[in-house]
Amino acid sequence: MQKQTNSARFRKLIAKGCVMIPGVPNAAVARQVERAGFEAVYISGAGMANSTAGVPDIGLLTLTEVARLAGYIANAVNIPAIVDADTGFGGAENVARTIRELESARLAGCHIEDQEFPKRCGHLAGKSIVDVEEMVGKIKAAVASRRDPDFFIMARTDARAIEDLKGAVKRAQAYVEAGADAIFPEALQSAEEFKTFAGEIKAPLLANMTEFGKSPLLSFKELSDLGYRMVIYPMSAFRVSMKASEEFLRDLKKQGTQSGWIDKMQTRQELYELLDYDPAAGNWPG
Repeated sequence: MQKQTNSARFRKLIAKGCVMIPGVPNAAVARQVERAGFEAVYISGAGMANSTAGVPDIGLLTLTEVARLAGYIANAVNIPAIVDADTGFGGAENVARTIRELESARLAGCHIEDQEFPKRCGHLAGKSIVDVEEMVGKIKAAVASRRDPDFFIMARTDARAIEDLKGAVKRAQAYVEAGADAIFPEALQSAEEFKTFAGEIKAPLLANMTEFGKSPLLSFKELSDLGYRMVIYPMSAFRVSMKASEEFLRDLKKQGTQSGWIDKMQTRQELYELLDYDPAAGNWPG
């Protein structure tokens, strides 16, 4: 019997109900997500750009870099991993290659957005979006190029900030007709907008609960009750860890020792357990 792919597993998850999907910047945090009992993991484009290259989320990483970084994460865990594929790294032909590369890296799916390149964070001003026809062409190319029919292709629309909610709904409907498996409406601005959008779109929906943005921080239950099937928290773990390391470094500079932080650290043994590494066995995996 052929082994079930993570793409097929992901489809089954969202078919059963809403799925909580924490975002991660790297494979170590992805392992923590899995150990905490979550059923899927989200690979944030901002997280990869910010944490790995130290650059803002404006499309500076290449497809090669994203596929490699996301591949490290997907291969470090057994749960399905979904990745932010920005604008697809070019036109329709480029999008086709993007899907092939992400499949080869063992990702379960991705989302592609309708912003113009170079893109901006979805919750910042100054964005622009491509014509509907261009995005429809990208979606069709993505769907046609996948080798695994279960590879999950989401279309993200940033139209709410530029056109209005009606424009975002209209675009989402066109993207579903083009073959998108799900829709990601970015930067909706109220609980009522989340409700309205869910009532208009007959496809699985993803809600982005990023902090410090345009969207209210609705609870997982609220979004599930509205009919959303995926809720991502793309930068939450990264922001918490960055705040903690900032405080630690400030204190280390002042005190000249890390001894006051030992009880707040992950121990060597805890790290080895996370990595499935047994140094006594002399090999890896442990």
